[in-house]
Amino acid sequence: MEVFYYLVFGVMAAVVAALEMSKRSKDQNTSSSFNSFKNNYILVFSIMMAGDWLQGPYVYYLYSTYGFGKRDIGQLFIAGFGSSMLFGTIVGSLADKQMLKKVKTLSRNFDQQWLPLTISKAVFFGNGLVAILSGLFGNLLVDIFSFGPVAPFDAASCFLAIGMVIILTTWSENFGDPSDSKDLMTQFKVAAIAIASGRFKVNVKNYEKIALLGAIQSLFEASMYTFVFLWTPALSPNNEEIPHGFVFATFMLASMLGSSLAARLMARSSLRVEKYMQIVFLVSAASLLLPITTSVLVTPSKVKEEGLSLTCSIQLLGFCVFEACIGIFSASIMKMRSQYIPEEARSTIMNFFRVPLNLFVCIVLYNVDALPITIMFGMCSIFVFVASILQWRLMVISENPSALLLPLRGRRAESNEGARLRS
Repeated sequence: MEVFYYLVFGVMAAVVAALEMSKRSKDQNTSSSFNSFKNNYILVFSIMMAGDWLQGPYVYYLYSTYGFGKRDIGQLFIAGFGSSMLFGTIVGSLADKQMLKKVKTLSRNFDQQWLPLTISKAVFFGNGLVAILSGLFGNLLVDIFSFGPVAPFDAASCFLAIGMVIILTTWSENFGDPSDSKDLMTQFKVAAIAIASGRFKVNVKNYEKIALLGAIQSLFEASMYTFVFLWTPALSPNNEEIPHGFVFATFMLASMLGSSLAARLMARSSLRVEKYMQIVFLVSAASLLLPITTSVLVTPSKVKEEGLSLTCSIQLLGFCVFEACIGIFSASIMKMRSQYIPEEARSTIMNFFRVPLNLFVCIVLYNVDALPITIMFGMCSIFVFVASILQWRLMVISENPSALLLPLRGRRAESNEGARLRS
């Protein structure tokens, strides 16, 4: 493996380690029973996430080793995104109705203030550290031990089985509160009412804020999920051998770096999320344009190269920047959702907006063989750029609600003037 991979990984690892060590987090005074519960949950969550992260870097590569072309692989990816579009909005409700396992601190009468501590540590380990280690472990299995691209999937099955055994032996059932249970259609109605609330009322700003936030998330995540498919062929245009697991671990380091930066940005009371996210989206759009820029400045080679070309090296750095922006986005969008979307219908509302997201990804992947990879990156860049414009609009109406009411007042004035003339 080339020195360049180690250099990029090492620099980002050092920066992330410095940022994490500089955090001055104060441990909460929790009970021993809660600590036992928290550690058990984080362990299970991390093991299950390892089963997921191990597979991610090698899905495209595995299909290609079986002889599938880009079009066939794109259609296989559609199965995942299509099922998410069809079933994503109902899985949460069905899980609630089928007796969820206890994962909430409230179900065991713990202090509600301890819940963020559990979630933050679970995210740090499961979505951060474990993701990086999973990429490195997958690279060890495939490239060092030469077990082949199936090995990470076999290892993932083992991790998932271990997690299942721990759940069955240590977790008890959470039947929930029957008085709070709602059928699926009721949840959809609540979400639809929340989205459309105030359309003809004074609080019309709530409707536009929710719509804008949903559109922003859909546009950015559509580009993000398309990137999941695109990065492998972008870095190996002529089927060059690349360390997929190591590259994936580098991406996860960049995402972790973004999360650390987001925590510091959100800690500043003078800096609003709506403001700095505009810059994040613009940087994301620019990074996704790099495959187009490099193809214009450097004539793409049609011959399989032994090492990483200059073009692919530049693209790898750009992709790391995009992954860092994903880390900032993931943390920041959660804060904006808590500000603008009612808690009782938050997940269902956001799932509504994921329908067009998954539909767009499915359309792109279905036509992947008809579109050059540069065109697909260009489409993703445009989507993120539009998200930055919508983010600017959200900032304007959140800072100055009267700006949103001016069109409504204008329509009312025109209506009153028309009624006066008719009379």
